Amino acid sequence: MKNITPIALGISLAISSFAYAEEGFRQHSAHVHGHVELNIAQDGKELLMEISAPGADVVGFEHAPKTSEQKHQLENAITTLKDVNNLFMFPASAGCVALNQSVAHTLEGGDDHDGHKHHDEHDHDKHGHDEHKHHDEHDHDEHSGHGEFSIEYSYTCSNISALKNIETQWFKHFSNTKSITVNWLSPDGKISVIELGKGDKTISR
Repeated sequence: MKNITPIALGISLAISSFAYAEEGFRQHSAHVHGHVELNIAQDGKELLMEISAPGADVVGFEHAPKTSEQKHQLENAITTLKDVNNLFMFPASAGCVALNQSVAHTLEGGDDHDGHKHHDEHDHDKHGHDEHKHHDEHDHDEHSGHGEFSIEYSYTCSNISALKNIETQWFKHFSNTKSITVNWLSPDGKISVIELGKGDKTISR
């Protein structure tokens, strides 16, 4: 995300500390197809949710859209992600109201692709034609195929103590996701780690 909020920083610091303290905690920065990371933090009446998802999970590819169909898929995905009521539902008793949302992704890849092309032209004389072609295809898949989405939602909850669980429709909208790791940071600094499998809907801490 472009702007790092105090809560977002708190999540990162707390999870990093937890990762060092707890052996076996999965490194949340890993880019794994089919796996999404969701961080949730509470601070007073404020609730922040941050999601990191591979492009393949959201739109089925991880490079700049090449066809009109892929462009349409990307537009639809962004529209879905920007609607704060699409993916998460809260208990009415918690009184949570959305404040804002932010959706960013690295699928456009214009700079990376141009840089890749420059690299190919620079090394063209060093390789045979067939080797160069293979190198080009390999590099494109390996280095340009890691686009991902970063989504942030913030809410204010009039009775946040009633927020014991959250319902999610992520798997319904993005069927390529096989699992979600949820890191739920409470005001006292404790982290609940919840693993959701395909089809699970309830996040309970």
